[in-house]
Amino acid sequence: MAGSSNTNLVASRYVASLLDMAEDAKITDKVEKDLAELGAMIAASPDLQSLISNPLMNRDQQKDGILTVAEKAKFQQLTGNFLGVVADNRRLPILPQIIGAFEAELRKRRGEVEARVETAYALTKAQTEALQKELSKAMGTNVALTVDVNQDLLGGMVVTVGSQMIDDSVRNKLEKLRRTMSSGSNENQATLKEVG
Repeated sequence: MAGSSNTNLVASRYVASLLDMAEDAKITDKVEKDLAELGAMIAASPDLQSLISNPLMNRDQQKDGILTVAEKAKFQQLTGNFLGVVADNRRLPILPQIIGAFEAELRKRRGEVEARVETAYALTKAQTEALQKELSKAMGTNVALTVDVNQDLLGGMVVTVGSQMIDDSVRNKLEKLRRTMSSGSNENQATLKEVG
């Protein structure tokens, strides 16, 4: 576990510097978009995973590779410069952790709480927005919502805020939303009922 906490510490140092520079340049949202896109590319591309983690590639090869990705994706110059520094310091293997730490720190600075929702069916954009609004009201703070489809739920919905499954008091506040979503003209006709 010591290695993991050391990685988290290193990632948080990089993130603090990047966020400070992005805020100073007033491009935080754009850098956030860049890193979210990069995270999705890493998750989807074995070649990119190999680029950032292959110990046989030298520093210059890794740096050239990651900067080419940044250029083709039209990332902000700050994002590209940041990736170059990460490569120079041989920290590309922890890039996914850096991206995760960036998202967490940004939520913290915005006063947001992360909520993860698992539903049996994909929610419409309107349903997602309504759920996010209701959760924010129920929690008394801004909620950053991630929705995942889990067909094992057989028509249910599980809401996790931070590391906690949603408690009964919040469930009661969401009951009205559940009725609206399950009785409306939802194309999926999914019954969105809290379980767990």
